[in-house]
Amino acid sequence: MGTLLPWNFFLTATQYFTDKLSPEVVNGTVVGKEYYFSNWMTLLSQLPLLLFTLLNSFLYQRLSERVRVAGSLVFILLLFILTAALVMVHMQKDSFFSITMATIWFINSFGAVLQGSLFGLVGQLPGKYSAVFMSGQGLAGTFAAVAILITIASGVNANRAALGYFITPCVGTLITLLCYMLLPRLEFAQYYFDRSRKQEAQTEMELLQDAPSVTEQVENCKLNGHSNGSAVEGNGTAVNSQQNGDAEKPRPAPLGPEAEDGEAKSSIMQVFRKIWVMAFCVTFVFTVTLSVFPVVTVAVRTKHPGGNWERYFIPICCFLAFNVMDWFGRSITSLVQRPCKESWLFPALVVARVVFIPLLMMCNVDDRQYPPVWFPADWMFTLIMVFFSASSGYFACLSMSYAPQLVKPKDCEMVGALMTFFLALGLSLGAALSFPIRLLV
Repeated sequence: MGTLLPWNFFLTATQYFTDKLSPEVVNGTVVGKEYYFSNWMTLLSQLPLLLFTLLNSFLYQRLSERVRVAGSLVFILLLFILTAALVMVHMQKDSFFSITMATIWFINSFGAVLQGSLFGLVGQLPGKYSAVFMSGQGLAGTFAAVAILITIASGVNANRAALGYFITPCVGTLITLLCYMLLPRLEFAQYYFDRSRKQEAQTEMELLQDAPSVTEQVENCKLNGHSNGSAVEGNGTAVNSQQNGDAEKPRPAPLGPEAEDGEAKSSIMQVFRKIWVMAFCVTFVFTVTLSVFPVVTVAVRTKHPGGNWERYFIPICCFLAFNVMDWFGRSITSLVQRPCKESWLFPALVVARVVFIPLLMMCNVDDRQYPPVWFPADWMFTLIMVFFSASSGYFACLSMSYAPQLVKPKDCEMVGALMTFFLALGLSLGAALSFPIRLLV
């Protein structure tokens, strides 16, 4: 849950930042500029994920896992403390916007490193812990939504409410750091981490021992033109077929991706040709989701303004509804996986989600220009959000689950890296697309 606290706590506090950056009205005239906070926050939150997905091979080889995880958590904690401190500091709007955007960029950069590192760490444990890890990420948004609801219900003034709100992720990040420091001390974790290290060391030793032998024998076969009937099998052992009375022609070793021992990995393009449909699906799902959430959804206004419900409308009908149903959509894939991965209906339904963009644009968006309001009622907006978020979680999780099933086990690691990249690409494309969509409303 700690991996997505930065994104979710800034996302859920959109109204706080919008109020601090809203232009002033003097004698009926708007004085100041529009900062488009939601657009920039979404873009600067998702670009680091795409960037560090591209740089992960360079970064992860040069920094130990302990430095990446613990260091990222420490910097996230410090940046949350800075954000909480800024609540009580009065400054110009331009300065506040610049500092906040810089904080969002760096805190999500460290969050991207943390997330990628913990995915690798959880991969050393039994498979069910990966599912728990994904569920924890899904609950991070719900945790942030509940925190903002408690803050509103507290009844304190805006500054104290915001201060208490941003202190919450500080405590959450500190608990996450303490849990990570405790993890290697658990006997259960030590068993799997030690086993993983031993397997890596053994594999590396076998490769170092076998590689020269295979290379020399292949070269000998080439020099002799196979005249002595020798061939090199996949395990690096030379076999003389004539001496064994074998009349068949010598068979060269299966080298490269077609190796019979299954250890040689396929190229990136070979893997991509097998999973391109799932890569497209996960990219399209998050492009559609981030193009309107939260940029358009937070601008929707209740049909019953003026009362207490107006304060709770967006936290409940937008953030809480989205995060609960997104988590539900992810979780239901453990019970239902339809359509199947071979069906053309699966990508068709993913593309059909584009209908949610005009549906949400036609809700009761504040200061709208186009299109007309077709869904003014609060329950209509909430119903659209329920299907929008549940389908997002369901199809995204299903795409990520189907992709490794389309390749051999030896290529699953590469599939994970590729799908993570396309997931980040979808988030970034959606964030970029949110700018023109917000201007259309």
